[in-house]
Amino acid sequence: MDMAVFTAPIDACELAAIRLEDDERQRCEVWTRVMGYHRPVASFNTGKKGEFEERTYFREHGGARAG
Repeated sequence: MDMAVFTAPIDACELAAIRLEDDERQRCEVWTRVMGYHRPVASFNTGKKGEFEERTYFREHGGARAG
């Protein structure tokens, strides 16, 4: 049986008032693709962590298609 969940909308002021202490936060695990498979960055050795920090990110812009 599907259940509908209704919540009251939260405005920007209420959202800004939400504060978490450090002990209430959940650690975020970052994964990345390396050599065709995905691995958590936390498992990298020192050299691989350095390479990860030096990566250059780019966004591919749409262009004219050939053909």
